[in-house]
Amino acid sequence: MDFIIEAVVKAIKDLYQTDIAAKDVNLQETRKEFEGQVTLVTFPYTKVSRKGPEQTGTEIGEYLKNELPQIAAFNVVKGFLNISIADSYWLDQLRTEILSDDFAVAKPNGKKVMVEYSSPNTNKPLHLGHIRNNLLGFSLAEILGAAGYEVIKANLVNDRGIHICKSMVAWREFGNGETPESSGLKGDHLAGKYYVWFDKAYKQQIQELIEEGQTEDEAKKNAPLIKEAQEMLLQWEAGDEAVINLWKTMNGWVYEGFDVTYKTLGVSFDKYYYESNTYLLGKDIVEEGLAKGVFFKKEDGSVWIDLTEDGLDQKLVLRADGTSVYITQDLGTAQLKYDDFKMDESIYVVGNEQDYHFKVLFLILQKLGKSWAQGLYHLSYGMVDLPSGKMKSREGTVVDADDLMADMFNTAAETTEAMGKVDGFSEEDKNKLYRTIGMGALKYFLLKVDPKKRLLFDPKESIDFQGHTGPFIQYTHARIKSVLSRANYTAASSTNDVAELDGIERDLIVTLTKFPETIAEAATGHSPAVIANYVYEVAKNYNKFYHEKSILQAEEERLKQFRLQLSAASAKVINKAMGLLGIDVPERM
Repeated sequence: MDFIIEAVVKAIKDLYQTDIAAKDVNLQETRKEFEGQVTLVTFPYTKVSRKGPEQTGTEIGEYLKNELPQIAAFNVVKGFLNISIADSYWLDQLRTEILSDDFAVAKPNGKKVMVEYSSPNTNKPLHLGHIRNNLLGFSLAEILGAAGYEVIKANLVNDRGIHICKSMVAWREFGNGETPESSGLKGDHLAGKYYVWFDKAYKQQIQELIEEGQTEDEAKKNAPLIKEAQEMLLQWEAGDEAVINLWKTMNGWVYEGFDVTYKTLGVSFDKYYYESNTYLLGKDIVEEGLAKGVFFKKEDGSVWIDLTEDGLDQKLVLRADGTSVYITQDLGTAQLKYDDFKMDESIYVVGNEQDYHFKVLFLILQKLGKSWAQGLYHLSYGMVDLPSGKMKSREGTVVDADDLMADMFNTAAETTEAMGKVDGFSEEDKNKLYRTIGMGALKYFLLKVDPKKRLLFDPKESIDFQGHTGPFIQYTHARIKSVLSRANYTAASSTNDVAELDGIERDLIVTLTKFPETIAEAATGHSPAVIANYVYEVAKNYNKFYHEKSILQAEEERLKQFRLQLSAASAKVINKAMGLLGIDVPERM
């Protein structure tokens, strides 16, 4: 509504001989109980008008109505000027903007952003928490791309360390040469199986040592399996050929398994980083920090930074023996990523249990004078719970991503068949639809909630065709496509010359026009939930329009054509908005 903002600036100048900036004009969406679409808060202008808020609003309203043909009427309620935009304006928006090929396509803004997400460990399959991580990262990358950014989707794979060695030790001890081919298991599931076996056997050894008289802490340190895993890590770091070969073999199994899961989930990456290549990075940055006086060395030779004045604590950045800690590696990797891509912003999609870590990481980089550190952002998200409770991957009670997705497909099939929505579908089309609905339900349920909030995922609730769900929106899209198909609608052949709008028609067009600003809001706030809740409003408004207005049996041909155009515009926005969430919408269901 830039034209209204410009006119308000001019009105204040002409009426009250006062200059104001466009950014100081506060326009809001008009509350549902009042007439109008746009509201101007008039209280800020009473000082220059020297009149009450209602009289000030009336004067500005009359000025705007005389100046702008797009304004049909106005009303003033206390300090709020409610403006009704003419139907001709909304009809023009539908014809020239919403139905145009480049609607909601932002021009490149010249900025580059990296979104790092997934970051799995190669000792186990992806689980429910990884699903939220991947969906948030992928969707945010799509939204930023739609907002005009050049986007790099990155995945930092945690492919080394003691947890990896635990799976390797267990396979060497108990595996008898088992492979994905011989077992029929996906490679990531096979590695996860031995991670669970390690934990069970390790706990048994601890118990045996306790029974022999050791304390629990002593038993945890002296159990043969943990010693073997620690020794294997040293051998890996020393480049032991047998250990490296086993590591490469098992990681290869896991990567093949991950690729299958990523494909089913519908996410992808432009750049992979591997901890095995980055874990030694950062030591040069520690030396740089010492030289600048940002870090200090203790008597034992360990290197620290004192962040107490920043409300944090002292943080170790290098051990006394010269070995790295996680923050050392992350400092080096952050520098590596910037050196590779020179991005303006770097977003880390990581759960909120790492909030403190990222506060420290970003603060250290700022204190080191890294100019790009101001562009670092932690997209902190809450955990996902199921009605059955919390997950523990060590104990094998993790909610596996592949199993959950398979369950979603089955639930989608049961629900859809029970409603009789697949009559006339071939088996192939049915299975494709079930996958589309199942993944749409899962993705939408996880993305509609603000990322910062913890959420409880209920699979059955997520596939409710009447609720605030992905399938409801998908069904709305299929309904529109059915209407357009029955009318043999094509954009090229459609014309309309209506001059007036019904309230529900106007409301739907107003909602559709908000799509570009909604994308911008979601990009700025790093929140796919903004898009998810917006597209639900579009679907809800369309269904109200569909039930209240006859489309194919409209009283006049021109009304029919207009309502078909409005339907086509709604389908277009739903399709693109759901696409930004990584969700497919079916043509029929």
